[in-house]
Amino acid sequence: MLTLFGSIVVAVMFVSYWLESRSRWFVLLFAGGCAATAVYSALAGVYPITVIEALWSLVALQRFAQRSRRESSGIAKVTPA
Repeated sequence: MLTLFGSIVVAVMFVSYWLESRSRWFVLLFAGGCAATAVYSALAGVYPITVIEALWSLVALQRFAQRSRRESSGIAKVTPA
């Protein structure tokens, strides 16, 4: 059951990262996927990955907040080259 949970949350991370450019909500979903992966790795006893995924979740939350402010202020969307 733990492996199934881990597979699902990693798939959510992958798809949401892939679709990030389409909506800021995919950035938030990515943050949630990272947090869920941190939970999975903690339950599996792989604590270095837990720390890394928790940090990725915080970075993604920061990117979501920045993008939300930028989109609500009407600033043009900047896409990476």
